Amino acid sequence: MLGAAILGFVQGLTEFLPISSSGHLVLLQQFIAVEGDSLAFDLVLHIGTLIPVLILFRADLLTMLRDPFVGQGPLLSRPGVRWIGFVLLASVPTALMGLALEDYFESMFSSPLALSWQFVVTAVVLQLTARFPAGTRDLDAMTWRDALLIGIAQGVSILPAVSRSGATIALAMFLGLRRDLAGRFSFVVSIPAIAGAMLLKLDDVTVDPAVAPAWALGGVVSLVVGFVSLVFLLRVIRAGDFSKFAWYCWGIAAVSLVLGLLG
Repeated sequence: MLGAAILGFVQGLTEFLPISSSGHLVLLQQFIAVEGDSLAFDLVLHIGTLIPVLILFRADLLTMLRDPFVGQGPLLSRPGVRWIGFVLLASVPTALMGLALEDYFESMFSSPLALSWQFVVTAVVLQLTARFPAGTRDLDAMTWRDALLIGIAQGVSILPAVSRSGATIALAMFLGLRRDLAGRFSFVVSIPAIAGAMLLKLDDVTVDPAVAPAWALGGVVSLVVGFVSLVFLLRVIRAGDFSKFAWYCWGIAAVSLVLGLLG
């Protein structure tokens, strides 16, 4: 129960902060054993952190559901329709990269030593955001090219220690999108990516009733902590100080390097 709670806390804290939840879970699981099917437990934790996204971005999701049918103005210019189009476009390269490279990346880059350079990549990307001017482009000025590039960045984050939120938000800021739109689009576009990954893995999942209480605890902890961390990150994005997380990534990269060298 304690191990599940710790992993749930780490998942909730790091899923949204741009410091890579997968990288942290790989590191912690060197020391904390997961009873039962680790893949099933991983899915439970991701369900827990998916719920805060659905809650906090419900207005955008409802707009996407409503505008194709009852929205005002030309169909393709309605905000909800534009959201749908951009999310679908971004999901294409993410899905292609995930299906083609997932097994390779998971088998080759899940050791602490390999995680160290991936954390360095995340740190460098976050550090560069301090040099980006504040974007002014809103949803009306966003293009299909922006969506595809953000989808590619999301696909690259299949590497365990490359932060998905860090890569997508940083690229959106580099492309000149408004900071609030960069954050909103990053997390809305994560919904089909996370849901699709979970559906693909369901056939490989086995559920052991004996460890279900521990898994449930981990899922609840990841949900609660994830909600708080997502609210915090959105405030940081609006304030424009996204690069501060780079210093933590440099530190965890050093920890990963030491653990890897020590075997």
